[in-house]
Amino acid sequence: MSEASLPLRAVLFDRDDTIAWTDPSVYREAALWAAGHFGLDPRAVGRALQAQWEERAFGWWHLRSEEDEAQFWTEYGLELVERLGLPPSAAPDLMAAFPYERYMKPVEGARDVLGELRNRGLKIGVLSNTLPSIGRTLSAVGLDDLVDVALATCTLGVHKPEAQAFLLAADALGVRPDEVLFIDDKAENIAGARAVGMRAELIDLRGQTPGALHDLRAVLPLAAR
Repeated sequence: MSEASLPLRAVLFDRDDTIAWTDPSVYREAALWAAGHFGLDPRAVGRALQAQWEERAFGWWHLRSEEDEAQFWTEYGLELVERLGLPPSAAPDLMAAFPYERYMKPVEGARDVLGELRNRGLKIGVLSNTLPSIGRTLSAVGLDDLVDVALATCTLGVHKPEAQAFLLAADALGVRPDEVLFIDDKAENIAGARAVGMRAELIDLRGQTPGALHDLRAVLPLAAR
């Protein structure tokens, strides 16, 4: 049986830059809020927010639970207020006002695409190299009710493009790898998914990669059962 004739039972998505994205305008909102709340220069706050994230962006790969993540964000907040010249007591207010998920927005058409795939009887999964709180982030962007399985690789202990990450996602969905269509914005992850037998397509919502999908709605013709 050719790949094109294999039955499709599930569509597995990456999260960031696939079905959700980080809205840079939120950094400005956070800077203005902190400036007003703590009497700071908003430009200095904006620079501090950006520098803090760049330094800590890959410091969470070892986290395995939401309790681990909560401790990570506590430490993150304390480091951020120190960078801003604020007392440690300011950290809870700052982190509560602008938690991680507040910076995220759904990709245009994401809800319609996931809803249509569900209407076709397909299972929907999300597999992301991210922190354990993936459920909370999907809720924040209004997509959680359309997702059957959401897996953060931190909780799995393996990360894309490792084969085991894709195999565990297929198992969680209750399907074989060759019954899955996987969508991701990184070529190495597409290669990893194909290596375990998944159908996989690269997406580039910026429209800069020839041959990639440039609109999430382009998934729909690929997911005909």
